[in-house]
Amino acid sequence: MIARIVIYLILIIVLSDLYIDMHYFRKRYHITWWQRLLWWIPCIGMVIYTCALASIRNFAPADLTWMNTYLFLLGMFVGPKAIFTLTSFLGWIVRKYITHTHRNWGHYIGILLGTCAFGAFVYGLTYGVSTVQVKHVDLYFKDLPKSFDGYRIVHVSDLHLGTFDGWRKKILKAEMDSIEKQRPDLICFTGDLQNMRPQEVEKMVSVIRQPMKGTIAVLGNHDYTEYIKGDFKEKAAQEARLVAAEEKRLGWKLLRNQNSIIISPDKDSIYICGTENDGKPPFPNYSDYQKATKGISKNSFMIMLQHDPSAWRRSILPKTHAQLTLCGHTHGGQMQFFGWRPTSIRQQEDFGLYEQGGRYLYVTAGLGGLVPFRLNMPNEIAVITLHTKKQN
Repeated sequence: MIARIVIYLILIIVLSDLYIDMHYFRKRYHITWWQRLLWWIPCIGMVIYTCALASIRNFAPADLTWMNTYLFLLGMFVGPKAIFTLTSFLGWIVRKYITHTHRNWGHYIGILLGTCAFGAFVYGLTYGVSTVQVKHVDLYFKDLPKSFDGYRIVHVSDLHLGTFDGWRKKILKAEMDSIEKQRPDLICFTGDLQNMRPQEVEKMVSVIRQPMKGTIAVLGNHDYTEYIKGDFKEKAAQEARLVAAEEKRLGWKLLRNQNSIIISPDKDSIYICGTENDGKPPFPNYSDYQKATKGISKNSFMIMLQHDPSAWRRSILPKTHAQLTLCGHTHGGQMQFFGWRPTSIRQQEDFGLYEQGGRYLYVTAGLGGLVPFRLNMPNEIAVITLHTKKQN
């Protein structure tokens, strides 16, 4: 994770301190050399910390405490300092070349924005990541069998159970309590149960087994072995261990390019179809839609479970007749500013409900994340109620 952006991180860490040292400690305050050394010690420590994390073989360390501590230091100190540096520098340019005044208003704007960033980060780490939102969505279909009118599906995704170790376990318990209170007809999980290793799931089995009993699930990109290094045999064993945890210890029905039929007391039926992760690079694509939809007639009502929402337009709409697709993966960007989310840059359908030709996609914000931070994008449980549209 850190290795991918290590150069940018080091530049942000060093350049911020260098700017403040040159513009303030050398020109204004003229502090002694040992006081300047004290200023540079945390910077040197952060550079060493960054390089150490970047040198790890896997995507993230096995003990996420090291990663979370690093992200805490970045958000609390490096981020606000970088914001102040940028605005101060821009203010200096404006003052010198445009306004020709003695006062650099960038200093004051930087202090204000840096303080706001500090507060937002604290909020996102505490209250933001602890908030659970239950969202109710009603969908109407002409071809939904009448006996499934009012059928309630709880859509859950992206638990990333390893993140809930320690004090955050109470957040996971609150999420499970919210799921139980919905009393759904079906629970669907659309991938990323773990961060990197099945041990994370095994540790939390007792917390999620009963609330998510009878879940139908698919795998997400984190549920494969993309984020750990090892030979083929080791990776295969890790994947088999996760599958065993889901199917045997949790009692879930895991669909790996497969489908499952649900029959009502009136003998009506709908199909739940699940494909393996269908992502755009660098995310894996193990999907097989022909295999997944085998035996499903074109006039059957089908719900598609797929982790990556980019597959909806690329694969699901042209290759299947699925009337409803449920996805996760994006976490809604884990933050939102006036309706804008970071994930909307890469993904057109990144959060919420989308429709094309009477066919729907719902992308949930999920219930977790590798990084325990959320700002204006709470953890989400989606309750989707199916309705039969009355014919005119």
